Amino acid sequence: MATMQKLRTYQGPALFSYGFRPFFLFGAIYAGAMVPLWLVVFAGNISLPSALAPRDWHLHEMLFGYVGAVIAGFLLTAVPNWTGRLPIQGMPLAILFAAWLAGRLAVTFSALIGWEIALAIDAAFLLLLAAAAAREIVAGRKWNNLKVVGIISLLAAANIAFHVEAHLGGVAEYSTRIGVGLVVTLVCLIGGRIVPSFTRNWLARREPGRLPVPFNRFDAITMAAGVGAIVAWVVAPSGRLTAAALCIAGVLHVVRLARWAGDRTISDRLVLILHIAYAFVPAGFLLAALAALDLVAPSAGIHAWTGGAIGSMTIAVMTRASLGHTGQTLSASIATQLVYASIVIAALARVCAALEPAHSVPLLTIAGAAWAAAFLGFALVYAPLLCRVRKP
Repeated sequence: MATMQKLRTYQGPALFSYGFRPFFLFGAIYAGAMVPLWLVVFAGNISLPSALAPRDWHLHEMLFGYVGAVIAGFLLTAVPNWTGRLPIQGMPLAILFAAWLAGRLAVTFSALIGWEIALAIDAAFLLLLAAAAAREIVAGRKWNNLKVVGIISLLAAANIAFHVEAHLGGVAEYSTRIGVGLVVTLVCLIGGRIVPSFTRNWLARREPGRLPVPFNRFDAITMAAGVGAIVAWVVAPSGRLTAAALCIAGVLHVVRLARWAGDRTISDRLVLILHIAYAFVPAGFLLAALAALDLVAPSAGIHAWTGGAIGSMTIAVMTRASLGHTGQTLSASIATQLVYASIVIAALARVCAALEPAHSVPLLTIAGAAWAAAFLGFALVYAPLLCRVRKP
């Protein structure tokens, strides 16, 4: 009740009335614009005034730029629900958003301002986000949710390490894998909450019968195996032991997903996309296992995780949260379904480009166009909802 009263009395711009609004909207615009720009840079048609190598700039801005924005939007929206406390809004939210935007500009123009200054500006956002979320969770005494803050803090450290490693070594290898591993772990953690929960709620109302299996020891074992495999991959991405760990984790995650009754959700695209997105998690583990044995290119598994699991899951979360928190009906319109189709096509095309290097150019073009269509399409469709007052 107190939270709703605060929302009713807020008089500032609707965009800064809740965390998901600015971060989902501008995060999607940024993701949709950056990949086509990266393809132009990759082709050698233009160069960027960044101290990072072109590949590292692309990796950094997708991993810590776009994903950082979506994490902020999700976390700042979820924390009030977890704690029962008032949401961060108005000027404090605008400051957090400005910190994110400043980081994007600093990284892109780091060759002009110096990598140390870019690091300091860019690092501030995730550190501020972790501190703000921790403050709310501690004040609300929801200690169990601090593990999410722990992952955000580790992601902030990986971001700092990325800048340092890129400066000292020319490329950021270890910190890239650390960042990817942390975000995949976050997808497994949050996905393990929302996918079976939303599926159960929908099936219980419309399709009586088999329901998702509640979180139990098997899920804990799967999570532990996944974290262990990711650690092995970060330290040594090649070798039989790493391949075995990744393969075991992949199989366990396949079983975990199968226990959530996703096959019964085909008629509700808003729920189905969550299962499709999570399917890229085990796909990433299994492709990384093959890469560890030098059977496929390493980028196949990485893009199954990043373009597939992370890209699809963030789109799924952004659409559902935007609808729910703006008072709309929880159903996927034709436009939303086209956004879902685009992000899945983008992920599959990017993985296929790694698996079929002879056809990489057309596949990369398809992947880039579909990725831009997905995120710019989300921004176009959902901007009116994100920029106006919640429907009564």
